Amino acid sequence: MSVAPTFAHASEAELARILDYYDVRWEYEPRTFPILWNPDGDVVESFAPDFYLPELDLYIELTTLKQSLVRKKNRKLRRLRELYPMIRIKLFYGKDFRQLLLKYGRIDLAASLSGVEGQVAYPHAAAVASAPADHAGAGEPAPAVEMVGTHASA
Repeated sequence: MSVAPTFAHASEAELARILDYYDVRWEYEPRTFPILWNPDGDVVESFAPDFYLPELDLYIELTTLKQSLVRKKNRKLRRLRELYPMIRIKLFYGKDFRQLLLKYGRIDLAASLSGVEGQVAYPHAAAVASAPADHAGAGEPAPAVEMVGTHASA
């Protein structure tokens, strides 16, 4: 059994639970793609998609943040596609993720897994839904979510 990953955002943990439920193999942030170099050739910016689905040869990136913060991720994704056109990647925006939660009967989690609220991460979805509001945006690093379950080893 492999070690469960630590997720940066509660929405990632919930997507992992959905993938596990449907027995879809996944890897969490298995590869980082350099996307910008300085004149000396050192990597100064990179992009690590959230998930890789090896059976589909597809990367998935979740963006449940505010629209103002999504621009940076869109820019990085455009750059990734320019430099690595053979890489298949799907970006899920907040609205896409909410639709996914609705489809799989988890719409009750939609608000708590969006934006900065989702960064106050807990191991179980029920805890995420009842997360105290005073943790969100407090200026301190949010605790990471650990996923309990099975997944493909990186």
